[in-house]
Amino acid sequence: NRCFFRSSSRDMKKQRFKYIAIGVFSTLVIGVATLAGLDALFPLDIHQKTWATLVTARDGTPLRAFADKNGVWRYPVEIKDVSPLYLSALLTYEDQWFYHHPGINPFAFIRAFGQNLMARQIISGGSTLTMQVARMLHPTKRTLGGKWLQILRALQLEYHLTKDEILSLYLNMAPFGANIEGVQTACFTWLGKQVNEISHAEAALLAVLPQAPSFHRPDRHPDRARKARDKVLDRMEKFKVWTKTIVVQAKKEPVTAQRFVPPMTAPLAARRLFFKYPDRSHIATTLDYDLQVHLKTIVHDYVSGLSQDQSAAVLVVNHRSLDTIAYVGSADFSSVQRKGHVDMITAIRSPGSTLKPFLYGLAMDKGLIHSHSLLMDTPRYQKEYDPGNFSKGFSGPVTMADALRLSLNVPAVQVLEHYSPQVFYDQMVHAGARLKLSGRPNLSMVLGGVGTNLESLVRLYTAIVRGGLTGKPRLLATAPLQERYLMSQGAAWIISQILSHPMPGFEGVNRLAGHTPMAWKTGTSYGFRDAWAIGIMGEYVAGVWVGRPDGSPSVGQYGASTAIPLLRRVFDSLPLSDFHTPQPSGVSKQTICWPLGLPQKETKNHCFVRHDAWILDNKIPMTLNRTDDPFSSLLKTFWVDKNGLRAQPSCGGIKKVSTPVWPQGAGPWIPKRWKAENLLPEPSPNCPNIADIPGNRMRITSLSDKSVLTRPPEQQNRGSIPLNALGSRGKTYWFLNREPIATLDPGSSGTLPMPMPGNYQMCVADDTGRYDVIHFSVIGLK
Repeated sequence: NRCFFRSSSRDMKKQRFKYIAIGVFSTLVIGVATLAGLDALFPLDIHQKTWATLVTARDGTPLRAFADKNGVWRYPVEIKDVSPLYLSALLTYEDQWFYHHPGINPFAFIRAFGQNLMARQIISGGSTLTMQVARMLHPTKRTLGGKWLQILRALQLEYHLTKDEILSLYLNMAPFGANIEGVQTACFTWLGKQVNEISHAEAALLAVLPQAPSFHRPDRHPDRARKARDKVLDRMEKFKVWTKTIVVQAKKEPVTAQRFVPPMTAPLAARRLFFKYPDRSHIATTLDYDLQVHLKTIVHDYVSGLSQDQSAAVLVVNHRSLDTIAYVGSADFSSVQRKGHVDMITAIRSPGSTLKPFLYGLAMDKGLIHSHSLLMDTPRYQKEYDPGNFSKGFSGPVTMADALRLSLNVPAVQVLEHYSPQVFYDQMVHAGARLKLSGRPNLSMVLGGVGTNLESLVRLYTAIVRGGLTGKPRLLATAPLQERYLMSQGAAWIISQILSHPMPGFEGVNRLAGHTPMAWKTGTSYGFRDAWAIGIMGEYVAGVWVGRPDGSPSVGQYGASTAIPLLRRVFDSLPLSDFHTPQPSGVSKQTICWPLGLPQKETKNHCFVRHDAWILDNKIPMTLNRTDDPFSSLLKTFWVDKNGLRAQPSCGGIKKVSTPVWPQGAGPWIPKRWKAENLLPEPSPNCPNIADIPGNRMRITSLSDKSVLTRPPEQQNRGSIPLNALGSRGKTYWFLNREPIATLDPGSSGTLPMPMPGNYQMCVADDTGRYDVIHFSVIGLK
């Protein structure tokens, strides 16, 4: 019997253990199944929080920030970018066993239960960091049911995420008072620095703030914040995480009682990127923070000397990397009068003369001109488009290089007429230029009759130093390099040499720093609405715009007087290097002769003026002549008789000769011996039907050459000089010292008020290019 009872008892224990094991196993299975079911029914949503957007410079310094759609400031941060001091303070104070528990800490619950029991109120919830993250993601009430939901969510977090991922969620979502969430945002807001730059005292303060963010707000309650911080410091010393010396020193550090406003260092560049990338929480730009701050101050100070409604913009690009290192879109973003909210780097405006370098470069590639081709800065008679120069006068025959450096309008229109406005427009757009036209491409484009913006101009000017390839300025380092062909390497190099050659009155502009040359070009739009200056120096291309954002005129302000001084200040602020582009193999220098524009060795005795010209691919084109007469040539070939008079073989012509003539309209600007009537012999009387020659067949009749004028003693008024001429065809155009004074209809006459004492040249021309020139003097006038 004893054996039977022993056996029976042993079997009962085994059976009881078996039932217990089955029960435990079943409970676990049911629990796991329940948790799995709950996990499937109520999945985690760790992406429900939206981010604020932080735009930073290339070194990570904030430039501007944008709150999320709910007005909450929350900047993302990774664990590796957080100061170890803060991580140490946080884990020591909040959850020492964070990396060891499964999301809940039973010992913390027991401690919290005892504290609440003794205080007879809830003063501690025993929450782990994981449970706090669960509450941030899915807020619950502070009840027993709410606590169980937190526990379940905490287990869910631990199942799906790693410890570092959970900690990262806490770092980015913890509340720090007001509408501030996340430790990076808290550092920017309360401390004015990044989270990897904080001190021991600041780390302790940040660790305790989420417990009662409104109660401990350092800008409103600095004393409360200091006491809470010191409590954390005491715990750090108690657990021997920080030494007593560190804690004592940290307690001496005052709590910063202020709230730092979000940065606005590059507001317009940041706004542009924010609208372009609305889903990004962090936008890292290529901007140089220190340079951005410096140039922003320079622009603000510069416009303070202008009227209160004027603004300015500056764009600086490294032409090697195409990184935009400074972007000042307006003079004062906060100014209502200056309309600082308008980004003048992207605003469409008239470019004035800033497109001229590219026309000349393209024309060289097409074989129309070389650097010292003879161009005509004279009135365009009987032309659909007849522009004047900014100076209101004319220079006569000029080289392409001088026409570009002096920004003369008429030569540019002459070249564009030969090149084709439509082809010029297509080439520019293909190269990446942003051009806006109200109609078809026309001759006014090269003088500003087209819309573009500062960014587009800077892009075009990069081609001058990048071997003819334009480069789109990049605001993001991750943006791809975008290059487009504009002109040949040789044409780009020649244009750079012309633009970097010193100009009278602007010698100091071309060399601002040591021996580093600067190529530059200015522009002024019609009505003084926009003043431009674009420069290339060292590794940088910089563009400047000055004017009124509403497009109203700024009379008397133009590129050379208003924009160049600001451009000089910009380049004075840059870390310039001695950057030079080597001369391309296809570029050579040869002596050419005017008026034909051909090499000296090919012109024989017809070389009136010599120039050392840059030649591209050994192409030396003849001087451009009239586009309305394809058979017109500057080299006149004719027969002469035995007396040297022009004739035909049928009427005594015995020898065929060739003589160059100057282009139409050059007469008033060249010596008398070079004029057509003195280069071409008179027709033989034996050849009455011989064709007429171009030249001077019009005469000023109201005044004789070399006249001396004075006022008679009895004359009280200054008097006037009649403007009369014979032999004209069409309208007559009158000039005094090469500056226009009158345009008269056919058959009419005019008057010129008697000028002050001095020597004068008077010139008249008609629609056919006929002209007459006389010289006179005025004496005795007081």
